[in-house]
Amino acid sequence: MSEINLRPSTAPVREKRLGSITGYSGCARDLVDSARRGCLREKNRSFSQCLGCSTSNAACTVILIQDAAVISHGPVGCAGCLHEFAFTYRVNGIHRNVLSPSPRRIFSTNMDEKDTVYGGGQKLAETIREVNLRVRPAAIFVITTCASGIIGDDVEGIACEAEEEIGIPVAAIFCEGFRSKIWTSGFDSGYHGIARKLVKKAEKRQEDLVNVINFWGADFIGGWFRRLGLRANYLTPFATVAQIASSSEAAATMQVCATLGSYLGAALEQEFGVPEIKVSPPYGIIQTERWFRELGRIMNRAEAVEIFLREERERWMPEIQALREQLAGKTAYVTAGASHGHSLLALLRELGMEPQGAAIFHHDPLYDNGAVASDTLQNVVNDYGDIPRYNVCNKQEFELVNALNRIRPDILLARHGGMTLWGAKFGIPSLLIGDEHFGMGYEGLVRYGKRILETMENDEFVKNFSKHAVNPYTAWWLEQDPYTFLGDNAGAGDD
Repeated sequence: MSEINLRPSTAPVREKRLGSITGYSGCARDLVDSARRGCLREKNRSFSQCLGCSTSNAACTVILIQDAAVISHGPVGCAGCLHEFAFTYRVNGIHRNVLSPSPRRIFSTNMDEKDTVYGGGQKLAETIREVNLRVRPAAIFVITTCASGIIGDDVEGIACEAEEEIGIPVAAIFCEGFRSKIWTSGFDSGYHGIARKLVKKAEKRQEDLVNVINFWGADFIGGWFRRLGLRANYLTPFATVAQIASSSEAAATMQVCATLGSYLGAALEQEFGVPEIKVSPPYGIIQTERWFRELGRIMNRAEAVEIFLREERERWMPEIQALREQLAGKTAYVTAGASHGHSLLALLRELGMEPQGAAIFHHDPLYDNGAVASDTLQNVVNDYGDIPRYNVCNKQEFELVNALNRIRPDILLARHGGMTLWGAKFGIPSLLIGDEHFGMGYEGLVRYGKRILETMENDEFVKNFSKHAVNPYTAWWLEQDPYTFLGDNAGAGDD
């Protein structure tokens, strides 16, 4: 773990900065212990089916900013993954009081073969001018791609010259797919550009303002904060450039998912003096109470927090107890990104269910703040016990399919689209909830528990589907150990 440095144009990737890995199989406790002893090491797969591109992760930090424009500097196909966020903006904006969503301003320099030979710098400069004339954004972000990275276009220099010319921030975001095996390095690239070019030094402190680094979930947090006399400053989806610029005036920063917010949370504290709440986000009763008490300590609202928690317990515990009785002993499997996947494991344990395993897309031994208290997996293990069959993988679906075929849990929980298909093929009820705020707090535990029950009770479709589904994986593969291609003692080093 190193200090955040906003002077360079690029953020160090997670492999180098945090020692993050994408290869491990074993139990969660051994993984945490290896990380604490400093002997965690990467294990490479001899076969890899797929790899997430960090471009889409970088894009989700900037495309939903309401008054900004985004330019993908590369072939037009590389901009294809960016348009899914335009759909997200329209669908989810109403849940964040964006009643009239504006069109997303997404452009591509459309690099072709000639540009890869002679350079695409002039085309990028012209595109920045054209975008400024067309939509008059408050800021422009330039996202690099493998093509522009390989030929070495001076994206930072062009962005700086354009900034002087047109008079608005122009931030270069270096997120080429080959830069890192860990796709979440794209989050860091996006937030590095935002922190360098948009966030301004604070002239005052807004003592009731809390930055909330999140994806695009509904505004449950804002309702809680109002009861505590606080305001939520959501970063970065649905924010304006001005809101982001003033995030340095907040009294604290929280993260809904530490995987997403690790870099920006640390940057706001180290570079701008905004304290970060360094405990796991409020998923499950134990972590909810721990998190709110830390919020109360930082924001000088300890007494108000205790009243809030007492009211929440009185209101929701009867329903939680009823759900626990209905779900006791039911088994589940989780596949998700790192920190949010850990939060789902906490929810399952709180509901009395038994997690039979997990396929988590990478593992950070520490986050950028360096605080052990922030380790979401360690907190789950300490609070609820070990998780067996814990696999760290970068979306290797062939491993997930093999594991599901062996374990056959009562339900599969997923965070990303396309993953629930594999549960359905085996007749396993599968649940995907894209709103990461959905399961937070006492009320979130009730919401998630009810959805799990509904999914398991309405299993007729997946059971019928499994009778007709074609599985692309052969019987030979399904007879192998799921981690045949991962290597021995994967992920954990020797003392």
